[in-house]
Amino acid sequence: MNFGGFLHHDDDKSSGGETVGGGNHFSSAADGLVKSVFSSPRLSLGLQTNGENNGGGGEVGRIGESLEVSVSRTSPESRSGSDNAEALSGDDDVDASDHRPFKKKKRYHRHTPQQIHELESVFKECPHPDEKQRLDLSHRLNLDSRQVKFWFQNRRTQMKTQIERHENALLRQENDKLRAENMSVREAMRNPMCGHCGGSAVLAEISLEEHHLRIENSRLKDELDRICALAGKFINRSDDQLPNSALRLVVGSKNGYGGGDGFTLVPPPGFEMSSSSPFFSGLAAPVNRSGTDVATRLQQKSLYMELALSAMEELVEMAQTSEPLWIPSSKGKRESLNREEYDKKFSSCSVGPKPDGFVSEASKEVGMVIINSLALVETLMDSERWAEMFPCMIARNSTTEIISNGMGGTRNGALHLMQAELQLLSPLVPVRQVNFLRFCKQHAEGVWAVVDVSDDKISDRGGSASGRSSLSCRRLPSGCLVQDMPNGYSKITWIDHSEYDETKIHHLYRPLVSSGLAFGSKRWISTLQRQCESLTILMSSTIPNRNIKPTPISSTGKKSMLKLAQRMTENFCRGVCASSSQKWSRLEVGNIDEDVRIMTRKNEDDSGEPPGILLSAATSVWVPVSPRRLFDFLRDELLRSDWDILSNGGPMQEIANIFKGQDHSNSVSLLRSTQAMNANQSCMLILQETSIDASGAFVVYAPVDIPAMHSVMNGADSAYVALLPSGFAILPNGQGMPENESLLTVAFQILVNSLPTAKLNVESIETVNNLISCTVHKIRAALRCDK
Repeated sequence: MNFGGFLHHDDDKSSGGETVGGGNHFSSAADGLVKSVFSSPRLSLGLQTNGENNGGGGEVGRIGESLEVSVSRTSPESRSGSDNAEALSGDDDVDASDHRPFKKKKRYHRHTPQQIHELESVFKECPHPDEKQRLDLSHRLNLDSRQVKFWFQNRRTQMKTQIERHENALLRQENDKLRAENMSVREAMRNPMCGHCGGSAVLAEISLEEHHLRIENSRLKDELDRICALAGKFINRSDDQLPNSALRLVVGSKNGYGGGDGFTLVPPPGFEMSSSSPFFSGLAAPVNRSGTDVATRLQQKSLYMELALSAMEELVEMAQTSEPLWIPSSKGKRESLNREEYDKKFSSCSVGPKPDGFVSEASKEVGMVIINSLALVETLMDSERWAEMFPCMIARNSTTEIISNGMGGTRNGALHLMQAELQLLSPLVPVRQVNFLRFCKQHAEGVWAVVDVSDDKISDRGGSASGRSSLSCRRLPSGCLVQDMPNGYSKITWIDHSEYDETKIHHLYRPLVSSGLAFGSKRWISTLQRQCESLTILMSSTIPNRNIKPTPISSTGKKSMLKLAQRMTENFCRGVCASSSQKWSRLEVGNIDEDVRIMTRKNEDDSGEPPGILLSAATSVWVPVSPRRLFDFLRDELLRSDWDILSNGGPMQEIANIFKGQDHSNSVSLLRSTQAMNANQSCMLILQETSIDASGAFVVYAPVDIPAMHSVMNGADSAYVALLPSGFAILPNGQGMPENESLLTVAFQILVNSLPTAKLNVESIETVNNLISCTVHKIRAALRCDK
């Protein structure tokens, strides 16, 4: 009997060692076994359990079984997660020609690439398969069930080891960083200096805050010395020509901001710097001629921090204070800011005097949102994720500079310089272009705050006032205070405080904007609640839908369909407002109504839209019905023929519907016309997304061809489906207006010519203008509205 080579002795050449039945021979063999195998901690437990009674052949068989399991778990092939060792046999015959008592013989089974690929794909979806799933895999891959079980065990062990190795590396780096900081602090504490005379002082004479400032001052001096050394290399100066005091730090001069003490960095004589130097090309802001630009940049950074901290204090106090700072309205639904009380409390935290012609708006809203504080903070500090969370409000945004990325691997203390274009879905309200600082701070466990404040005053100091004078909006300290609540929810208090140029807004929308319902806190909170509900459903294993028998959709198909609808809605919003995110060119045509805005652009390389000349037309009108009634009318497929020319006078049939929230009005549906006029219309479907919350509603739709939509419903990538969205945006009434009135925006995007090089003619413009006028007239007639 062969024990897989574990009882093999190179020194034993006698023929008497070939039999194992005798006690003496077995004893010597077992000693060799224990000596050779017990060095492995994974195999020792199995041997100790089965080796207690080693006097008979039956016990030897159990030892062989124990070794079989242990070796299969620890072989190199199984550790890789891609191969599995075959169980070693204990019943192979001994070769008679070999004088050694046992012959070493191992048999391994290496998985095929197809088996590995299938196992890896299953592991990504389910790292812990049950017995039924393992049996199914073993049948499909022609493997033993135990081999599948061992493979998953080894793969999980491998992944756990990789994660632990990565975490250990991060902890090691953090430990080295803390050790270096600790040594720096200890070194600074050995030689404390007096803040008045600059001489030596004992630690008891210096406050803790001032001591930390001294340490930071020392660090900044070292950084400046390093910059001077690098600058000297690029301007062909040696290090001895740039002494340590080349940039002298003068403390105590007034910086003119907030009444605090600042500093001035003075360059040495003849220290001229060229803006073409590669050293300065790497700086966040361009450096022009002298070393004072480097000093100005460092000073500007300190001003940013001072402004951010002051804005954070104001935001927290505004969020936690009620009366007399906030005055509730007579109906108790909204709170208005007491301007007199505000000026008394926060005069020192002003971003500068209000520009001429600007008016103020301020709002406060509290709500519960299904998102935790850390996830929301990460979303707000990431410009891309912020825009995805508020697609109907943010037309375009970017992070200009990351001044600080936070402390200790968190967002606590993160400070970003950002710019954004905020939009309201109406061509009568211009896009708000804002430049601001965004600062994040953790106030307690599970309590965070994120504040925005315009940096105009600091930027004006930097000489860029001319570039910012065209901005139509300024953000005073605004943002949110987030507190974790049970069950994954957060309590969010949102403050929005802005100054804007009211003369650029159409008189129809001025009451809405001044009330804070257009850009204020209620809209931020309502949009966040709706989007988080939608994301929760999208990330769940089962996506709810209306049970429509003719068109079953898989879970993958539903997610692909939701992504297509999301892209459709984002393109619709970009077509309504004249944002710089898309290169729309506005057309001025004499015979077009002044409240109708028509824009055009060419599409040559975007596969998500049809190529050619595109035309966008939008207008906003007043409708004397409630927003909910208007929304229900426009989304009803049975009433679509009352206003939609694509329905050909007949009702639409809903063939698929996916819910996106607790309110089933928030959904994505697929419609089909019951009366097709020609072959092209018979091959088309209507993809429609409807959404409503306390701040407003929209109905967006686009025609798509049937083959492309079937591919999406089967889980294919929806990025290559070409569509042009049209639809409606519904806003509630503004302050002082009755609740049974709405502001309706109608917008269409159409393909005028499939050749990008073609020219736009007047007939196409008149056609789309007539389409808008006809649609508005049909809606008013169907709702029996007086003109």
